[in-house]
Amino acid sequence: MSRHVATILLLAGLIGYGAVIVPFAGYMRAKPVEEKLGYVPSVKVLKSLSVDQKEVAGAALVFKVLMYYGTLMGDLPKGAIVNGPGDLPGMSRLLHAAVQLDPYNMDAYYFAQGILTWDAHQYQVANNLLDYGMKYRTWDWFLPFFAGFNSAYFLKDYKKAAHYYDLAGDLSGEPLYKSLASRYMQESGETDLAIAYLGGMVKTAKNEAVKKSYQLRLSAFQEVRRIEQARDRFRADKGSLPISVEQLVQSGYLKSVPVDPYGGSFYLGPDGKVATTSKFALGVTKK
Repeated sequence: MSRHVATILLLAGLIGYGAVIVPFAGYMRAKPVEEKLGYVPSVKVLKSLSVDQKEVAGAALVFKVLMYYGTLMGDLPKGAIVNGPGDLPGMSRLLHAAVQLDPYNMDAYYFAQGILTWDAHQYQVANNLLDYGMKYRTWDWFLPFFAGFNSAYFLKDYKKAAHYYDLAGDLSGEPLYKSLASRYMQESGETDLAIAYLGGMVKTAKNEAVKKSYQLRLSAFQEVRRIEQARDRFRADKGSLPISVEQLVQSGYLKSVPVDPYGGSFYLGPDGKVATTSKFALGVTKK
């Protein structure tokens, strides 16, 4: 084949490639990000295909989820979140597959703790995954720490929370977790617990999208705590609960109107519990 003919064929191939890839790229950019996780074979198939490279395959699945979630969080403007949290079942499926391929994968457990609890509200699913990880990452005190928080704050299972925090104390050598183990047998201090937990997560998060998500929640709970403190001062002075957040502002117990970083509005329930119309979730809802 002459060089001239080869050149013509190469150019034709490049033109054909461009004719296909350009519209396809435009189509992918126009697709909702929720659709972009794509199809992944079953864990059984992945194990067969990966052979002795299961750690690499597991890491690839986690990276895929991180990139997907990073796209979701990276496009968010400052202020209220108005878009949905994406394909939560898909992310959960890939993370579960990742730890079955490599049960020692740290990022899978740490990231799953974020999306399965705060975004998907699958608290027991998250704890089941953390329990699985504890069988392998026997030195990692973060896993029982996460499970303890989920049990106390979300599931209200204080006996289980005490067990997890006792284990976290043993593994970390941190006396604070030993004291928390007894404290979580009670229902008090939930907001303080959330603030302490999220503050630690912000400091240790390596992925910027995950850090942004935790920081948003931390800001929300700090505002909740500010309202709770004002409510408690009002009750101590007046002998009754305030009827609204607005009353706390007007009477001077709150120096400024609390701002929900999710774009919702804070309000007091009949029992005085602080809530918000956003429900601390990715998406604004009405009361």
